[in-house]
Amino acid sequence: MPDVLITVALTAVLLRLSWIDLHSFRLPDTWTLPLIASGLLLAATGGGVPVLASLIGGGVAFGAFWAIGSLYYNRTGQEGLGLGDAKLFAACGTWLGYGALPYVLLIGAGGALLFAGLSQRDVRRRIAFGPWLALGFWLTWIAVKFTGIA
Repeated sequence: MPDVLITVALTAVLLRLSWIDLHSFRLPDTWTLPLIASGLLLAATGGGVPVLASLIGGGVAFGAFWAIGSLYYNRTGQEGLGLGDAKLFAACGTWLGYGALPYVLLIGAGGALLFAGLSQRDVRRRIAFGPWLALGFWLTWIAVKFTGIA
């Protein structure tokens, strides 16, 4: 039963973050930082991955997205991957551990690329990545918690 309640709360937060990002291209700290902390708390109380996997996952996820975003900004002068995305990916790492990050990223990036390709959007138009990252997070969480996959 606790897994169901935790999943309902996670779903609500991810839906809220997705809605905000779709409308403002921002993922506010008021939502992402508590999500990171709750993943660490879940690990510390034995309801999630081991604490070390949670810490490594959060750090690696944030560091990877920060590096990619910084590199893109330094090359183009435009923000392409913001710190909100990095913090959301860090939350994925704290909740799921470092081993699940490739799945989250594959689902999120694959979904965003598929959407961009099928929607025939103007290539200069931005796409909010947060909803796609949230989808990858949620699907991976479901797979880990309720099916034992991953």
